[in-house]
Amino acid sequence: MAIVSEATAFTPQKIIIIGGGPGGYESALVAANLGADVTIIEEKGMGGSAVLTDVVPSKTLIASADTMNRFSEAPALGIRTRAGDELVELEVHIDKVNRRLLNLAYEQSKDIRRSLEKAGVKVIEGKGRLIDDRTVEVSDSQNLTYRLSTHAVLLSVGAHPRELADAKPDGDRIFNWTQLYQLQTVPEHLIVVGSGVTGAEFASAYRGLGAEVTLISSRDQVLPGEDADAAKVLEDVFDRRGMNVMPRSRAAAAENTGDGVIVTLSDGRKVAGSHCLMAVGSIPNTADLGLENAGVAVTKSGHIAVDGVSRTTASNIYAAGDCTGVLPLASVAAMQGRIAMAHLLGDSVGPLKKHRVASNIFTSPEIATVGVTEADIESGRYQADAVMLSLSTNPRAKMMAVEDGFVKIFARKGSGTIIGGVVVGPRASELIFSLSLAVNNKMSVDEFADSFSVYPSLTGSMSEAARRLHRMPT
Repeated sequence: MAIVSEATAFTPQKIIIIGGGPGGYESALVAANLGADVTIIEEKGMGGSAVLTDVVPSKTLIASADTMNRFSEAPALGIRTRAGDELVELEVHIDKVNRRLLNLAYEQSKDIRRSLEKAGVKVIEGKGRLIDDRTVEVSDSQNLTYRLSTHAVLLSVGAHPRELADAKPDGDRIFNWTQLYQLQTVPEHLIVVGSGVTGAEFASAYRGLGAEVTLISSRDQVLPGEDADAAKVLEDVFDRRGMNVMPRSRAAAAENTGDGVIVTLSDGRKVAGSHCLMAVGSIPNTADLGLENAGVAVTKSGHIAVDGVSRTTASNIYAAGDCTGVLPLASVAAMQGRIAMAHLLGDSVGPLKKHRVASNIFTSPEIATVGVTEADIESGRYQADAVMLSLSTNPRAKMMAVEDGFVKIFARKGSGTIIGGVVVGPRASELIFSLSLAVNNKMSVDEFADSFSVYPSLTGSMSEAARRLHRMPT
């Protein structure tokens, strides 16, 4: 049920947003549309790290890797690449791939800035710091320092890669995920430390681009915390494609030897490679932000504490994105920002519902999820029935020579309401949207199954899974 912003003594008109990532620029557009006087402060460029060093460039890299994967599977479709009488292999020019993805990120950043300025948002290139809950100190790109007063503030300052004391990225042989785009050649042997989303995505991508890859995982499975069936499919694909996955292994140090790297594990084992990617989590950019000056509380991890409408412990200060630790997704950051401004400016709005968030892991195959998880059901938090169908039986998948993947749907016992689902396969990020609509609109499996799906299509398996969850009325 929608709630309405609490009444205040005035309607805030002047709003300062610190940070131009998805949470920042989306909130700026909403606030401007609602008539506020909006200023946004961003140091590195509109879009923040999501656009410049994270989501946009990494998914562009993955798009190139997907093309390579499809060509490697092309013989199953009766297609080979031939130059004259000779069969030839595809070759990756990683320098061109990286130039393209950085150009795309730069253009996307410019597009966002143009949209903001067109909406009447004032853009300041620089840093912002809270002096109190209504004053922001600006240090801009012209080396000017000044203070701006405001009615309200939204913080969207993001996060940066976590580092190990004995495995510092140097941008030469040892990298964090923001530094990989300077490579001029595909690594001969890339060691990826960390098997979470970032590690798994880059490991999948660079294996697709032709690098030998070793993935060091401190947990029993790749993608710990994700759907176990999905993780198993991905591990099988990694194994088939020749990736070396080292479970229950924790990296303690990484050394640049000049012509390669040596990663030392906590039990003393060593792994040699040509390059190393450290993907061991992130740290919120909340230090030296002046939070204590404004009465903004942080959690033990340093994240800004927020409620369901993105409000901090200071009533006129909101926060959105990775700095809040809610969910490290650009879509969630954007939603937090939109909710914050609607609540602040008196528009009708409902709180963020994390159990309805759709997300995707851009490995090959992709893994998309929405709503309640199987772990939630097994723990007893939800009572639900589940059906899982392999894509190996789907006619469109057969035509595309797709062998890996499945569709899984969870429906509440009794009512048959769809409360969650998993899709593993090509373009799962697109396929999950129909299940996301079903979850958000509380559709029953019968309503979902009665909607037409195209034949042949991958969505046909989703419709079939819903049909199998039908129960005769009692």
